[in-house]
Amino acid sequence: MLRHRRVLAASLIGTAVEFYDFYIYATAASLVFGPLFFPASSPSAQLMAAYGSLALAFFARPLGAAVFGHYGDRIGRKATLVTSLMLMGGCTLAIGFLPTYQSIGWWAPLILCVLRFGQGLGLGGEWGGAALLAVENAPPGWRARFGMFPQLGAPVGFIAANGLFLILGMFLTDEDFFAWGWRLPFLGSAVLVFLGLWVRLKLTETPEFAAAQAEAPPPALPLATLLSQHLGAAVAGTFAVVACFAVYYIATAFALGYGTTTIKIDREVFLAIQLGAILFMGVSIVIAGWWADKTSPTRVLVAGCIGTVFMGIIFGPAIGTGELLPIFLILSLALFLMGFVYGPLGAYLPHLFPVQLRYTGASFSFNLGGIIGGALAPIVATWLIQVQGVGLVGLYMSIAAAISLVGLWFTSRQPA
Repeated sequence: MLRHRRVLAASLIGTAVEFYDFYIYATAASLVFGPLFFPASSPSAQLMAAYGSLALAFFARPLGAAVFGHYGDRIGRKATLVTSLMLMGGCTLAIGFLPTYQSIGWWAPLILCVLRFGQGLGLGGEWGGAALLAVENAPPGWRARFGMFPQLGAPVGFIAANGLFLILGMFLTDEDFFAWGWRLPFLGSAVLVFLGLWVRLKLTETPEFAAAQAEAPPPALPLATLLSQHLGAAVAGTFAVVACFAVYYIATAFALGYGTTTIKIDREVFLAIQLGAILFMGVSIVIAGWWADKTSPTRVLVAGCIGTVFMGIIFGPAIGTGELLPIFLILSLALFLMGFVYGPLGAYLPHLFPVQLRYTGASFSFNLGGIIGGALAPIVATWLIQVQGVGLVGLYMSIAAAISLVGLWFTSRQPA
């Protein structure tokens, strides 16, 4: 059906653009932002400072979820998604023009952190709306498979981001890359944002939201209603998403920084390894969507979390070998499991909340879980290496998966 194809394309393309914007920052933070924007006594201290700016967006995301969720539940999904995309794209483009510390001193890291905060606000309103756009248009029995399309935006955005950095590294000298080449992915975001806006502006409101609006007026303050009447579901949903953030940011941002800084693997080689590994995530998201429709999203998420607990135990020793094959295999396994703890969330989280609170509820839970699982992941992992060595890094993912299992247990009696 043409309408379904247009909805799925809009949810995939828009989310891919937003995640591209988010991931080029993570890649740049791992590769260049430390020495360019954060003067410090050592490369590891610079990397920690860059990861600190990366974490800022995770604290902005719940605020973005509250703001955009408010208007998404009161006005509609379409207008809110367009606004979030414009905010995210504007902040990303501005980073591409930002002078470095050598040019304007401490203004550089300050402005960088403000723009990173703006990225977080935009992405905080993106995921929940894109998931609702897909699942509220899904035919009966297809919610998880429709809900997997915005999830596929994550690997697509990652491939575009890291692929572009890889190409730049192949054709530019290190001096040119550090001087101006790193800016090109940020400047190129403007073209992708225009594409996302063009697709989304052609959409109509979802049938479920339109029906709910016709039946009763929306809550005056959706977040207040959520916290007063559905707090248990919101807390459990927050816990349920912790694992996906921990796995992703350990296997991508942390691994890239550690691989290129500590064990001195060539930047282009490590980016190529991650691009190969991310393909396993794309495959597992598709498998997870099909499996979740055949069973339930909760069951698939539980299976992924159990696998992640055991994977985390061997992750650190595999990375610590410093050998390309073990590193590729463990990153591939981690990101394959990521598909099972992330892919079904598009169907799982919205179903915890009534239609008129879904944008707020799904967005708030997803992004609050990002603080626990994602914001601190590269920072804690880097700190663990300094005090205990790389062997314990994977335990962060194991603990995060155990937290998600607790959240899933509390919502296991919810209809799937």
